[in-house]
Amino acid sequence: MAKSYTRYVCQVCGKTSSRPFGRCPSCSSWDSMVEEVVHETPQKATSRVRGITGSSQAKRLADIQGEKEERVPLKMEEFARVLGGGIVPGSIVLIGGDPGIGKSTLTLQMAMQLAEENTVLYVSGEESERQIKMRAVRLAQGAALPRELLLVTETNLEVIFDHIQQIKPALVIIDSIQTVTMPEMESAAGSISQVRESAAKLREMAKLTGITVFLIGHVTKEGTIAGPRVLEHIVDTVQYLEGEHFQSYRLLRSVKNRYGATSEVGVFEMQERGMVEVRNPSEVFLAERMINAPGSAIAVTMEGTRPLLVEIQGLTTPTSFGNPRRTANGIDFSRLLIISAVLTRRLGVSLGNQDVIVNVVSGLRIDEPAADLAVATAITSSFRDQPVRADTVLIGEIGLSGELRMVGQMQTRLREAAKLGFKRAVVPKRLRKSEPWPEDIEIVEARSLREAMKAALLEPEKKESKSS
Repeated sequence: MAKSYTRYVCQVCGKTSSRPFGRCPSCSSWDSMVEEVVHETPQKATSRVRGITGSSQAKRLADIQGEKEERVPLKMEEFARVLGGGIVPGSIVLIGGDPGIGKSTLTLQMAMQLAEENTVLYVSGEESERQIKMRAVRLAQGAALPRELLLVTETNLEVIFDHIQQIKPALVIIDSIQTVTMPEMESAAGSISQVRESAAKLREMAKLTGITVFLIGHVTKEGTIAGPRVLEHIVDTVQYLEGEHFQSYRLLRSVKNRYGATSEVGVFEMQERGMVEVRNPSEVFLAERMINAPGSAIAVTMEGTRPLLVEIQGLTTPTSFGNPRRTANGIDFSRLLIISAVLTRRLGVSLGNQDVIVNVVSGLRIDEPAADLAVATAITSSFRDQPVRADTVLIGEIGLSGELRMVGQMQTRLREAAKLGFKRAVVPKRLRKSEPWPEDIEIVEARSLREAMKAALLEPEKKESKSS
């Protein structure tokens, strides 16, 4: 006889409870517990087969053949970079992002290119066949659609597995995982249990058959993958497609990758013909920069293994209210507070009655402390109305005593700056021997923030006329 009971599941961490809580006792998130009715059907006791391959046996590590994985190459080099060099057969990849950011467009574009040599199955649970055909025709730009790209609109996981068994594709795309349901589970599509169990079954299929699976996942208002965080632990690679809806640039960021480097970033531009790769993002991000404008500084940040030159803008203005405001767009707010305090205390830049606004151009977000010096220079430049030298980049972390600290991968950053035509770089002073600086860029070493400002800012009498 079937049994039914009610449980409460956290949408963030996936933990279950027999009673509801306003705050999850496991991950401390508020209003994340949702009610779920579970129907259990008694089954006959049978011996369960364990292991992905149906059997398991302990082996000596030295006896296991560990050959380097063979990757399927992609024509989209930016996508391949984020994946770690290409698609690993038998892997399962999760792609998340805000609604309308371009997840379906990017995966369909990749599927059309891959289908020129391999069989690809695109499973859609949200859009009709006509909608996907219209998008594919737009992306093809008049070219013939690939014959090996197969499309099915289905949400039943058992039926999807039947299609996979008949077609035997090299790649399966599920758009989206929140629409897939398992018939033996009576919970609604998109619930915690449905998403988790469906992803686990797809992972078993991928590891057993060697078929690569791409899952498209919805994102909650907090910016995390909808459903439990355990979904991110099930898959091999987690990627987020980021960007602002009012801007054309999109960043594909890897936050987990069992087959490559994490924090790798691919840059795309959303156009009518789909996602277009941006091969030199630094040059694009600096294209609209105003030369010799006070409050503008160039930082060199690392996104995975790629150096990016970005413009950081700072603006100070007398506050109209009692408490000055601090606004950070693209950098950590706490980091802005620390830099403002150091400038006030160590450099005498009186920001106590100034609103301070910092913006990273092109919608990028910088999390590493290597941009501290550029942020501080942009703020000081605006406050003193002194432009930053146009041919200079600024790299370094700022300590609370006003000292500059060295950051990693300095040689890579400097070579990228020199390649884009910058002549000078203000960096922290080296206190131990290391490889020599690149010869095609002048290096100005500074021990303190005061020395760096003196080297980076133009003297008032040496101001040049502003030009765009």
